[in-house]
Amino acid sequence: MIVDAHLDLSANALHWNRDYRQPVARIRERELELKQTDLPGRGRGAVSLPAMRRAGIGLCVATQIARCTVGKEVLPQFPGFASPAIAWAVTQGQLAWYRAMEEAGEMRPVRNREELDAHLAAWEGGGEVEPIGYVLSLEGADSLIDIEYLHRAHAYGLRALGPTHYGPGRYAAGTASEGSFTPAGRALLKEMAALNIICDITHLTDEGIAEALETYGGPIWASHSNCRAIVPGQRQLSDEQIRALIGRGAVIGAVCDAWMLYPGWERGVTDPHEAGVSLQSVADHIDHVCQIAGNADHAGIGSDLDGGFGTEQGPTDLDTIADLQRLPEMLRARGYTGADVEKIMGGNWIRFLRACW
Repeated sequence: MIVDAHLDLSANALHWNRDYRQPVARIRERELELKQTDLPGRGRGAVSLPAMRRAGIGLCVATQIARCTVGKEVLPQFPGFASPAIAWAVTQGQLAWYRAMEEAGEMRPVRNREELDAHLAAWEGGGEVEPIGYVLSLEGADSLIDIEYLHRAHAYGLRALGPTHYGPGRYAAGTASEGSFTPAGRALLKEMAALNIICDITHLTDEGIAEALETYGGPIWASHSNCRAIVPGQRQLSDEQIRALIGRGAVIGAVCDAWMLYPGWERGVTDPHEAGVSLQSVADHIDHVCQIAGNADHAGIGSDLDGGFGTEQGPTDLDTIADLQRLPEMLRARGYTGADVEKIMGGNWIRFLRACW
């Protein structure tokens, strides 16, 4: 069984208008039939609930995401909203989609250790006929109008939170910006720790990561982050940061976004086939984390597939998310044992959650 620690399922369902209960091929066909050209990933999506089941993804970390515009826009795929209230309302629509998937028997919330163990036991017995379990995460905290809204979110099941996304945020600076936490962000961290919410350091700046590691007393992970030693850039983790995260018991999820797999990638220009980007590139980042750790206890998958991109910006040997099942053989060919592979493909995330809860 695979655990994927980062999928923007509800954002794709609502904002890309994708029926994730359909096969990937049908989702693509619909967008091509409608001649949709608003975003580069149209007609090239890689994710659906049936494809996740074929991949053996029994558990994922599924996001809510709604940025609030502060300054210049940096990511058209995830536009910023004009106020925190609007962003909050968007996340509630996303939550409603998850609830609809629960009612349809497609997904199952996992919010504590008892639910985790029960879900894993059900998957061992039922496999592809079982609902896909999900841990709810908030990518970027802009939508939390104030600290009281963090408590509301925790009450409806939020268990992980990345304080920021792209650009300057209300609570912390994010990718492609500078700075660390705002005063409101520092207060948010304290309340997150009190609620035992996992702090996802993905998308924080170097300053933000350093501050979170120094001051946050609760559990920390990097749900979808690659290695700066292989692909330079602020968005990736330095070896020093990886060592610090390992020291905190964190797990680091390898990402399938090609611009994080190929040095010098230019969005909309570089072709993954010409660049030679493949799942072996993802395995390179997994291996790098394991080499730093000296073991396979801190690497995992956080694919971010359909996270604002499609097959035009993914590994060339990955047509759908089901192709993540190619990774185990690649890892074994690099000398990883069966036990190591099980940890990387999901066991490390499960161990982390059990310890957290």
